[in-house]
Amino acid sequence: MKALKKQSILPRIDGIQRDLSRLRELATLPVGEFEKRGDNFALAQFYLRQALEGVFHIGSHILSRLPGGRATEYKEIARLLGEREVVPLEFVNKGLAPMAGYRTRLTHFYYEVGPREILDILQNRLSDIDAFLDYVRDLLKNPARLGLTIE
Repeated sequence: MKALKKQSILPRIDGIQRDLSRLRELATLPVGEFEKRGDNFALAQFYLRQALEGVFHIGSHILSRLPGGRATEYKEIARLLGEREVVPLEFVNKGLAPMAGYRTRLTHFYYEVGPREILDILQNRLSDIDAFLDYVRDLLKNPARLGLTIE
């Protein structure tokens, strides 16, 4: 049996939760204030990208312990997490795959991303990251369901 390494997962969960807390604070700002102060927008982009990178790092770690689970692209990580039953396929399509696409957009097409778009994500999509963390916590409680252990 392959083992999930707690020291690879738990610190990233903590970091993602800190990022989500900061993002939720920024999500409460009125649109005008969010747009007016450029640092709000920059901070939101930074914390969102960092949280998404944490999500896919955790996903990659889990997949590396499963047969045929190696992936090199974020959308591939999302797809394989669903195929290997780490997360439900419905969640892949509605939450995880769009997250993968958005991480790519923030990294490579950042110049197209505007404050209103980011604020909409902060106000309406952070629950997708929460859901992913819940699936990971469930796996940590019952790794044997995928033929894994914890070390």
